[in-house]
Amino acid sequence: MERRFDTSERCARGLDRDDPLSPFRDRFYIPAGTIYVDGNSLGLLSRDAERSLQRVVHEWRTKGIKGWLDGEVPWFHLAERLGEMAAPLVGAEPAEVVATGTTTFNIHSLVSTFYHPRNGRTKIIASSLDFPTDIYALKSQIALSGLKPDEELLLVPLDGHSPLEESAIIDSMSGKVALILLPSVLYRSGQLLDMEALTEAAHRYGIIIGFDCSHSIGAVPHYFDRWGVDFAVWCSYKYLNGGPGSPAFLYLNKRHFDRYPALAGWFGCIKERQFDMNLAFEHAPSAGGWQVSSPGILGAAAAQGALEITLEAGIGRIREKSLTMTGYLIFLADALLGPEPYAFSIGTPREAARRGGHVALVHEREAMRIKEALIERGVIPDYRPPDIIRIAPIPLYNTYHELWRLAVVLREIVDTGAFEKYDVKRRLIP
Repeated sequence: MERRFDTSERCARGLDRDDPLSPFRDRFYIPAGTIYVDGNSLGLLSRDAERSLQRVVHEWRTKGIKGWLDGEVPWFHLAERLGEMAAPLVGAEPAEVVATGTTTFNIHSLVSTFYHPRNGRTKIIASSLDFPTDIYALKSQIALSGLKPDEELLLVPLDGHSPLEESAIIDSMSGKVALILLPSVLYRSGQLLDMEALTEAAHRYGIIIGFDCSHSIGAVPHYFDRWGVDFAVWCSYKYLNGGPGSPAFLYLNKRHFDRYPALAGWFGCIKERQFDMNLAFEHAPSAGGWQVSSPGILGAAAAQGALEITLEAGIGRIREKSLTMTGYLIFLADALLGPEPYAFSIGTPREAARRGGHVALVHEREAMRIKEALIERGVIPDYRPPDIIRIAPIPLYNTYHELWRLAVVLREIVDTGAFEKYDVKRRLIP
């Protein structure tokens, strides 16, 4: 059912009163005196994550090395256990998901596994507004193959704040393309791509396709197996609230389990033979075979509790509230922040099916300094140059009233010229 919004505080209070996920807010640590809407960069700590982290610290303190096999969740199997927990969020079988490494490392690992340019297939497709680390990794993989990145990497262009059309990506596909890596959600605008349509088109051309889902897992349901996606990677510190240092995840469709991991390491061995210390590498016939090093157990421990609260809330309910919150924020921006002197516009698609979990507020003149003024007033967003303030209302801990307050504060900042005292020079972490 489509929600009817108005600009009154009463409307915001009513939305919060009717919110079935509101009890989850009390299980998070909200920084005192803040409206925290930066969960698309770093999610907040939950009591659930804190509890699982404290449990593993206690196991380390009391068991030492025995924690590897005698922990409540044995550390030796924790990466696979986290993969099993995350699998329902992405529509995968448990063996197809594992917690390991970092997002960028996993991109290197999977791209090097699948990218073998030959027989005229040498190109890789990405978009010109992918998160930069993805582009760095793709260029280095092309260079490692002895080819020229500027010639072999095809970047689908974007036109300002216009949506990236899937048709433009599909038009770039041909028999010369070996691999495609795209974001599920564009990190600047919050646009959600049609992964199913892109996968279907890629496979028509015989192209391997993968996705960086760091800006969607935990906010949007995924159905990798049903869509036929070949591989995917994502972090766990954004919408999954796993904390700084929490592990990344990778998904590998089971039809690729027999491939040889291009970046092999001992933690990818078949578990039962890992400590045979055999110099012949036998990788686990699962996503776990693409592990390289021992997992960081403390970071992984926090991710366990974070996944538990996400699964308890249910990704369907999270998505429903996320769409309502972003829709409400867009409504408030149109009604209260669009006309001069405020001059904000929306850089995120308005159609629900094309939105991820955050909204890009565009201010062509003063986005960076307005963001600084917001922080001084206890509102924590983030900024992406040259003109975007990203607002990520997280369904598990943000409220509609906070979004209403955000709109009010933005009006006050512009009305009073409060942003003018800030230097135009960016801080190290904007």
